[in-house]
Amino acid sequence: MNVGAIDGGRIEAMIAQLKAAATRPTGAAMAPAGIGEAPAAKVNFSDALKSSLEQVSNSQMKSEEMGKSFAAGDDKVSLSDVMISMQKASINFQATVQVRNKLVSAYHEIMNMQV
Repeated sequence: MNVGAIDGGRIEAMIAQLKAAATRPTGAAMAPAGIGEAPAAKVNFSDALKSSLEQVSNSQMKSEEMGKSFAAGDDKVSLSDVMISMQKASINFQATVQVRNKLVSAYHEIMNMQV
């Protein structure tokens, strides 16, 4: 029984989230209302991946800081907040590992294709 596994639907949702984050405008001039849609921003996979990894890293650092604060006796940090933060960091990391596994699997499939 694989307790830490994430189903394929969650992985697909994370990939869709990565694509959506990559296509979000970053402050570029938007077309005025009524003129039409602004052209879609060019998707840069490496930037989207880097951004996602930074978010995972930030959630882990935040979780660690909260845990240290709670252990030091800080009254502003409750145990439930620390546990929720740790679970979020864990889920983010597990999802990242699953996406990595899917990418490696896809890479191996492409490499094994006969041309």
